[in-house]
Amino acid sequence: MSDKKFTVLDLLELDLPGHDALELRCIGGRRGLPREISIPDINRPGLALSGFFDAFAFKRVQLFGRGEAAYLQKLHDENKNDNLKALFSYKIPCCVFSNNREPTQEFFQLAEEACCPLLQTSLDTTDFSTRLIRVFSNIFAPKKTVHGVLVEVYGVGILLTGHSGVGKSETALELVERGHRLVADDIVEVRCVNGNVVLGRGANALISHHMEIRGLGIINVSQLYGVGAIRDQKEIQLVVQLEEWDSGKVYDRLGVDQKYMDILGVKVPAIDIPVRPGRNLPIIIEAAAMNERLKKMGVNSAKEFNQNVLKWIENGEAQSAFYGNDDSY
Repeated sequence: MSDKKFTVLDLLELDLPGHDALELRCIGGRRGLPREISIPDINRPGLALSGFFDAFAFKRVQLFGRGEAAYLQKLHDENKNDNLKALFSYKIPCCVFSNNREPTQEFFQLAEEACCPLLQTSLDTTDFSTRLIRVFSNIFAPKKTVHGVLVEVYGVGILLTGHSGVGKSETALELVERGHRLVADDIVEVRCVNGNVVLGRGANALISHHMEIRGLGIINVSQLYGVGAIRDQKEIQLVVQLEEWDSGKVYDRLGVDQKYMDILGVKVPAIDIPVRPGRNLPIIIEAAAMNERLKKMGVNSAKEFNQNVLKWIENGEAQSAFYGNDDSY
């Protein structure tokens, strides 16, 4: 996550579409909206309401579902507020009531006095928990920016890297022309979600679908090729390093040994593609994307080729092919 603190007010102001919408609104404790949410997790405070505060996860968002709301009503009916006072002696980020449940009057007053925001959602407890954890995983995910171009080719997210001027944008433009999709050009923001998934998107949403083509200038891919030619974000599943052809370098010609690039602690498959006049890079990248999909399905062409060659040698066919059928020599 960036150095900017994430507050309860930020949580309220999130504009999330469809199945990510949290449907939150503030019903009390507005003075505490600037409170920071530092831990991306949820706590159900049932034990705390009963008076057990050992290992109380007070730094998390406190979620009140059916059970907690029923217990609050029980405390109200029995006029027992000591546990509530002890609860609000901790600096809780906020309390959320699911299913449009309402806090008791005592709970509301104590929250106001403690400047603890009270939020309410129409979602049920399970649905809200799932959505909030998913939102937190995106907001608090480790992130960084890399120089490159991110495209989706046959459903595979490919990050094109290389020195400036090697032809990354031109290659990506040709891929878009061939029906594939652009995610981001030049500056790509990458995030590690759930510890094993690397997502990439444009560092700036307003300019992420623009491309700089030397000699042509800035173009808007979505306007030129339509909205079907762009995508907001994509998992990075393959890194393609474009580099100038070096006659003194030995390039991999079999592909048996898989290389990886470490991105935020996740090993992403990587390949080096030398660039020189006459090489059709878009077709090579398309083949690399399809080959990567085959690997995900358990089919490794390079290893199968190697095994077939070994079988051919073991069967003696290689020797026969070398010497031929004439035994006179």
